[in-house]
Amino acid sequence: MPNARNLEMMENIKADLEGVGAVWVVDACGLTVKETEALRRAIREAGAYMKVYKNTVMKKALAELDLVNMDAILDGPSAFVFAHGDVAAAAKAVTEYAKENKKLEVKGGMMEGSFVSAGEVEAIASLPSKEVLLAQIAGAISGVARGLAVCINGVPSGLARAIQQIADQKAA
Repeated sequence: MPNARNLEMMENIKADLEGVGAVWVVDACGLTVKETEALRRAIREAGAYMKVYKNTVMKKALAELDLVNMDAILDGPSAFVFAHGDVAAAAKAVTEYAKENKKLEVKGGMMEGSFVSAGEVEAIASLPSKEVLLAQIAGAISGVARGLAVCINGVPSGLARAIQQIADQKAA
């Protein structure tokens, strides 16, 4: 019979997993309180949040919700970073902090229902932010539209030049 604390933890995990874009699993063991606060602040600024749950309860919650099996990385001390918005920004915050502070280890996680290794989390972190991608798309669309406008404008101006040359020849 599970105890009330674990049942409450299970409900909290399920609430956190509802509609999540990604969950990054990290080992924050060895971080001081100030370092942990700095990590949480960086994660919050990226639009995510970090919580610590028991691995066994997390495994059961993932199984009950029919989500990806993360048993391979749910070993030892684990903290969970829940990213509901820009998952690349959350991955970037975690990996950048891990580069600055060697006590933090990124274990992996899940994104959109698939298991993600620690290397894949770093690859996701290297992606440009959502705003940068949108700006690149807007620039590409603008370039195509500008080229099309120049081409369309070239037809009547070319016709006008040809008519002018004919008129100049007849006048001479």
